[in-house]
Amino acid sequence: MNVLILGSGGREHAFAWKLAQSKQLENLYIAPGNAGTAQCGTNVAISATDFEAVKNLVWEKNIELVLVGPEDPLVKGIHDYFLQDEVLKDIPVIGPRKDGAQLEGSKDFSKQFMFRHGVPTARYKSFTKDNIDEGAAFIDSLQPPYVLKADGLAAGKGVLIIDDAAEAKAELKNMILNSKFGSAGNTVVIEEFLKGIELSVFVLTDGKSYKILPAAKDYKRIGVGDTGLNTGGMGAVSPVPFADEAFIKKVEEKIVKPTINGLVQEGIDYRGFIFIGLMNCEGEPSVIEYNCRMGDPETEVVIPRIESDLLDLLQGVATQTLHEKHISITSDIATTVVLVSGGYPEEYQKNKVVTGITNTNDSHVFHSGTAIQGEHIVTNGGRVFAITSFGKTISEAVGKSFAIAESISYEGKYYRNDIGNDLINWG
Repeated sequence: MNVLILGSGGREHAFAWKLAQSKQLENLYIAPGNAGTAQCGTNVAISATDFEAVKNLVWEKNIELVLVGPEDPLVKGIHDYFLQDEVLKDIPVIGPRKDGAQLEGSKDFSKQFMFRHGVPTARYKSFTKDNIDEGAAFIDSLQPPYVLKADGLAAGKGVLIIDDAAEAKAELKNMILNSKFGSAGNTVVIEEFLKGIELSVFVLTDGKSYKILPAAKDYKRIGVGDTGLNTGGMGAVSPVPFADEAFIKKVEEKIVKPTINGLVQEGIDYRGFIFIGLMNCEGEPSVIEYNCRMGDPETEVVIPRIESDLLDLLQGVATQTLHEKHISITSDIATTVVLVSGGYPEEYQKNKVVTGITNTNDSHVFHSGTAIQGEHIVTNGGRVFAITSFGKTISEAVGKSFAIAESISYEGKYYRNDIGNDLINWG
């Protein structure tokens, strides 16, 4: 089978690495890919949102399945584009249509969806320039801290958590009236702050049945001890010690089933991954957000723990036979440590030469932001690598990742040396 992966990050390298192991795979293409995905298949220098170029590639290479990594092409309707095209309509796309992608593309839509289907989530209201004054009053009705979310996609930067009511009101105006996050902030969702510990649960669905994938916890802030600016993610751990079998069962009954059933009831044919961002509030799960794809860097710990053939599972999604497929997951612990460029998540430089990349039986270096320049691998993004390792304990796994992090060299390299520390002595 010929497969195309759309995207260029660590998530896509993890997908490519896993799919390359399938006996059902004939040719693998990644668009645009990175220096790591080039080791698993053939990179093609086109944008994931250039639908016409994607169409030409699919036709030229006889692609039989497309796996969409990032949210942008999904929210922009690449699955719908395929279905509406005579040449493409019978080629399966793993990732929801535009209506399903609203779960991530619109915070207001997703909150309304949760309330309609009884999915536990924080109390909220949505505001625009027409009722911005009511937003200030709603802030006064909540206890601090205050959570403000841009309704649309804002490259992971559209959520503000603010302790001071006056500052929250000022930011509300800044988002709506001054376009702090562009058009994504034309509508702002304000919600109550959930107290607890955060994790992510991932679901693969064919629109009727589903498989729950391993849970993970990621680390968003740039600094040690969860300090400093938010990033796309500095590391992750799977499984999560505070999400035991009983807790995941609650997630399935209270969140996964109502979500899948809700999509069916609303006529949304959702085929792909659902990322459920959760808060464990004293043993009870509550949804923070949905995403319409796998997370990054969570994919780099979730996918390596799946022992089954990923391509076989994706074919189950495409043909709505996922219920017939078996999924096997290792009990070993996976951790990933993200290496970033100096200055990230603010301004940073690219094209720094990388040396010292080593993979072992228990570790794998997934490329997040790299490119090939002549005979060298160079940095090409804020997040450069995600180093995933296995162990029987978090300490063992993360220790292997740190050792490889030290062996890799490029100007401005930085990583957090406390990934997993908060979980080592859990319980």
